[in-house]
Amino acid sequence: MNRSVIIVAGGSGSRMGSDVPKQFLPLAGRPILMHTIEAFYNFDNQMNIVLVLPAEQHAYWHDLCQKHLFNIDCQIVAGGATRFHSTLCGLAKVPPTGVVAVHDGVRPLVSMATLQRCFEAVEQHRAVVPAIPVNESVRQIEPDGISRAVSRDNYRLVQTPQVFDAATLHQAFRQPYSPLFTDDASVVEHMGVEVTLVEGNFENIKITRPVDLVLAEALMKKA
Repeated sequence: MNRSVIIVAGGSGSRMGSDVPKQFLPLAGRPILMHTIEAFYNFDNQMNIVLVLPAEQHAYWHDLCQKHLFNIDCQIVAGGATRFHSTLCGLAKVPPTGVVAVHDGVRPLVSMATLQRCFEAVEQHRAVVPAIPVNESVRQIEPDGISRAVSRDNYRLVQTPQVFDAATLHQAFRQPYSPLFTDDASVVEHMGVEVTLVEGNFENIKITRPVDLVLAEALMKKA
């Protein structure tokens, strides 16, 4: 079965307080994005890897690859104005058969076990998302501004990769864009496809703030 992954890396460094886009910040001596790509290559070195980057960052990425002797083969495409449009750009490089994952470029710590669960589950389901339980108390804000406690057992925190039957994802992304599309699974769900949850891994954090980078460094040293 053909396997592809679209790695979307269109972030900036604003919440990091950095002029360097967060996907290029160093983690254990190399850019975060290199660790992310390696995770998928180590899982399946025959996987078709599509990297979505803003057009103005392509030359910088090429320079980083030369500097760090990074030679994992990726197809690089320019992103769009939103996550929806960036995934759509990546899909242009993905065949309409097989399986395709969509992953955040700044989630370098996805485990092999999580990848295995996702790719195994998609053989039986058309849309698979890794998720983890909510550990803290949750309150819902009502329209009048008043909050109320809700059961955290009814909620899950969604991660990536979100993995799909390729034909299903291609069909879903032919829909017009909607601001209700919060992630790739919501696009598929919008056309009536059920989304199946599998167990993620707590280390699979999205690095968006300085504290996340500190935590990721500690987790990598522990591993």
